[in-house]
Amino acid sequence: MPLLDTRVPAVLLRIDRNPFHHGTLGAVRSLGRAGVEVHLVADAANSPVRASRYVREVHAPPLPGASDDVIAGVLRRVAGRVACPAVLVPLDDATAIAAGRMRDLLAPFYLLPETPGTLPERVADKAELAAVCASANVPHPTTLIPDGPAQAAADARRLGLPLVAKWSRPWLLPPGSDLRSTVLVHSEQQARELYRRTEEAGSRLLLQAYLPPGPDRDWFFHGYVDRSGTVRAGGTGRKQLSWPRGAGLTAVGRWTANPEVRASAERLVGALGYRGILDLDFRRCGTTGRYHLLDFNPRPGAQFRLFTDSAELDVVRALHLDLTGRALPEGAPRTGRAFVVENYAPLAVLRTAPGGRELAWYARDDRAPGRAMWGLWCRHVSRRLRQKLGSTAALPAPRPAPRAATGPLPSMTDDEKANR
Repeated sequence: MPLLDTRVPAVLLRIDRNPFHHGTLGAVRSLGRAGVEVHLVADAANSPVRASRYVREVHAPPLPGASDDVIAGVLRRVAGRVACPAVLVPLDDATAIAAGRMRDLLAPFYLLPETPGTLPERVADKAELAAVCASANVPHPTTLIPDGPAQAAADARRLGLPLVAKWSRPWLLPPGSDLRSTVLVHSEQQARELYRRTEEAGSRLLLQAYLPPGPDRDWFFHGYVDRSGTVRAGGTGRKQLSWPRGAGLTAVGRWTANPEVRASAERLVGALGYRGILDLDFRRCGTTGRYHLLDFNPRPGAQFRLFTDSAELDVVRALHLDLTGRALPEGAPRTGRAFVVENYAPLAVLRTAPGGRELAWYARDDRAPGRAMWGLWCRHVSRRLRQKLGSTAALPAPRPAPRAATGPLPSMTDDEKANR
């Protein structure tokens, strides 16, 4: 008998327009390799994911910022094509939040974890997370929520510079905006200017004490909480390289046992009654040594395939097994295993990996996405370079040097000859 119930298809849902979201490909491969029919609801027209042999069909997604009604309409249309209840796997915060709110509405068409409907929204909201951590006794950086530009400057003085500025609901940031979900603030004036863009951002501005990055400080935890409330699959990982450096996604990570981080994660989900997949980011304070929770993502992290145990179980497979009523196999952790995103850390691919390695794009049994990624990535980088060069070309050109005389040179005077 196959590990997963191959009679039940999976629908992967993502509104975010990032064509290089390697976590989507990881979910496609994880379920497709197990024989599950995979339907992808995402903007994959210019994404390497579309080339995967494990994608059965790609469906047009809702636009960014779509209402719950619009998302529900898209999912009902997809359900009509799939023609049977399917496991729904949200792959970004916006879709995880929408699925939680619409769980009862989607129940006739999709299988979803029995987590309280508003909980995904609560934990993903960075303003709510501080209160959540306090209630569960999980360390969290000191966080202030200013109510005006002057208060933002005062809070910056209170926290000390540099500090971290975050929008509480980053999934609401307008597409194409220069606003970023997280910014390192170096002045009171910068804090004021950010606050003035609150209406444009669509959510509250948070100012947070800065915990500097450093060796052995950035950690993450992935897990699946089953119907009984037990944390299954997943594990703790150490971020060895991020992109952008110091504050971005995991470009190189390693499965590393960390009982303290795992205990914090289990304490938190137990206090919340959370069910389903989660991805947590921690940073260790260099002064106190305590692990502070920075982010709670109610969906798979992009590097979730790092935590594939000896039974070939990961968090996405655990979700499918649990929702279809199958037992989750007991596998041994593969600590020491590495995860590398080739386009962000190409040199890391050349290093030896004694504990084994998972690449984000390349796979022997599914080579087309890796080839497509390099072609698309080169065009992406070239386009960015042209944009930068174009902005440089817009600067005033230097004045040309005076042209040399074209007629016969005048003869030198006696004084000029003497001074040669």
